[in-house]
Amino acid sequence: MRFRAPATTANLGAGFDVAGAALELWNELELTEGHGADESHLGVRAFSVYASPGNWAFSWTSRIPRERGLGSSAAIVALGLVAGAWAAGVEPGVEELLEAGRPLEGHADNLAPALTGGVCLTWDGHAARVADDLPALPVAVIPKTHVSTAESRRALPETVTHADAAFSAARAALLGASIASGDKRLFAGSSDDRLHEPYRAAAAPHLAELRADLPDGALGATLSGSGPTVIVWAERDISDELRARYPQHEVMVLHVARDGAGPVEATSAEA
Repeated sequence: MRFRAPATTANLGAGFDVAGAALELWNELELTEGHGADESHLGVRAFSVYASPGNWAFSWTSRIPRERGLGSSAAIVALGLVAGAWAAGVEPGVEELLEAGRPLEGHADNLAPALTGGVCLTWDGHAARVADDLPALPVAVIPKTHVSTAESRRALPETVTHADAAFSAARAALLGASIASGDKRLFAGSSDDRLHEPYRAAAAPHLAELRADLPDGALGATLSGSGPTVIVWAERDISDELRARYPQHEVMVLHVARDGAGPVEATSAEA
């Protein structure tokens, strides 16, 4: 049995620790009868939540770059959870899967869209898929450098000024309104943040560069998760211009994925 789970981009700018979207870049798991599973592997540990891994062999295909802010660990956890549930013959809901995965993947804003696809909001252990798509095309600019999510989070301050909190709250409101309405102007207006992005900027200097000089056709740019990947949100494919600007980085057009983690057979018509 084969399963797949998508990459994700978390925060979407001002939606810090709340908003996330699934992206069309997939990790896969092939599960066969056998022995020899590495029970320390993150995905096997997630599988173990629902079923014993002792009688199974696991073959992982990892296409999502690791430690680049694209939810590679969330995809692995999602794969393990859905495969384990399948092996156990149970069908847990999204919030049950989210709760089961939280000890392994502490970032619900990544794990929820990996499980459901589309655009998700998470809060207090709850998750809701609120849209199938976003008002712009995500184009990822991916440096070769790595960022530790734990280290990146330690760089965040305990408090921020009232002005910065108000600024980010306003952008978060614009983000929610743009997701609900599909309005590109509102989405462009939401593309800034003062809660987390300024404190992670050193690992992604191209974020400030892009915001200062957006390519023609771009609506905005956001840090993907902890970075260093930056998502440029565009009205059309601008990947050629971004490759010309950043020949040292990988540039990928990543549409929002409609499907979340699940058996490949169940989604093969859209693969």
